[in-house]
Amino acid sequence: MLAGLDIATWSALIVFGIAGLLVLGVPLAFSTGAIAVALCLVVYGPMSLFLVASRSIEFLDSYVLVAVPFFILMASLMERSGIAKDLYTALNVWAGRMPGGLAVVTVFVGVILASTVGVIGGEIVLLGLVALPQLLRLGYDRKLAIGTICASGSLGTMIPPSIILVFFGITAGASVGDLFLASLMPGLLLAGLYVAYIVARCARDPALGPPPPAQELAMPLSEKLALLKGVALPIAIAFVVLGSIYLGLASVTESAAIGVAGVALAIWIRGDMTVDLVRHAALQTLSTCGVVLWLVLGTNALIGVYNLMGGIDFARSLLTDLPFPPIVVIMIMLGVWILLGFFLDWIGIMLLTMPIFVPAAEALGYDRIWLGILFNIAMQIAYLTPPFAPAAFYLKGVAPKDIALDEIFAAMWPFIALQVVGLALVVTFPQIALWLPAWVNP
Repeated sequence: MLAGLDIATWSALIVFGIAGLLVLGVPLAFSTGAIAVALCLVVYGPMSLFLVASRSIEFLDSYVLVAVPFFILMASLMERSGIAKDLYTALNVWAGRMPGGLAVVTVFVGVILASTVGVIGGEIVLLGLVALPQLLRLGYDRKLAIGTICASGSLGTMIPPSIILVFFGITAGASVGDLFLASLMPGLLLAGLYVAYIVARCARDPALGPPPPAQELAMPLSEKLALLKGVALPIAIAFVVLGSIYLGLASVTESAAIGVAGVALAIWIRGDMTVDLVRHAALQTLSTCGVVLWLVLGTNALIGVYNLMGGIDFARSLLTDLPFPPIVVIMIMLGVWILLGFFLDWIGIMLLTMPIFVPAAEALGYDRIWLGILFNIAMQIAYLTPPFAPAAFYLKGVAPKDIALDEIFAAMWPFIALQVVGLALVVTFPQIALWLPAWVNP
């Protein structure tokens, strides 16, 4: 009886099935995997289970996927070393009397860390441990300090290298190198919006961001120059990782391996390298990769079965046949991503929607690289929007105990509004994302 249902009914059953399992507390990876197996058995019989295995093997066989554990290991090593602290100290003394100078420095540190780690978890933890105590010590407005750290830390997946873009490239069949190039300017645009907001608010009300103590402002120039060595190592690592990709000297996977070697060398030069540091970084990398790969396997299996049933073509035709201009369809896609971001992690959203959205967008005449950047910005918004809001939970884990989760949620709304502005600009002016790949690869 079930086998005779049409694809529209099956699509509704799949959506309700996933939602029901998630409500019951079943992780997304196992929810999608269980539904994929059930569909195989009901619709095609036991022999179709080989489809699940073959799709999983095909995905895991991707060479670019090797970059993921390397980027995560880079983040883990950076998180446990003193590189971020020295970077923050060096930039802080140069901020001077700029309105909200310490918060602006936090944004710059977020950009530099983002260009070396590629994931938000480690970056927000780093900024929460290093920057938040200093911002609170100097009397910065608590909400401004919290929002700055969450927004700046989330740049880890916007400024290349980015784990999200690696997976998008694999899933959508797009060049990861071009995605990295395309995400650079939108990432800097978001950082610029954060800086403009901080400076404007603190210039209007200096009590929100008081200047540093007089003894820090009076530091001799020679000492300030000496502190710049704390900036040199992370910038050099970022230059090597991104430069090797942009100049065509190494693939994304090779540059990720070079980045791990560079971070390890920097930690060794500083004298911070220990067996305990390496062990904890390796364990964190294994744990994170395990979670990500289970999500990939479960969701990828479901997409494979759904595609075999004709579901992908059905969903794509729904989008392309809508009686709206193409840009409205893109807005619908963005709305779906942002809505799902309230409840799901980025990788689940990506794997569930990209097999449908990418072909539909291309049929409407849009570039998949541009679509990938829009997805990445939408996931920036998802990182900050409750109730899921990973950024809030990362910060809560290292913030003082008197900072409640509700206060963190409230502090992020102005920065969510800035992210929406950034998204609107990239939608309206696609060349913000596309001009750099076109210039590098004419």
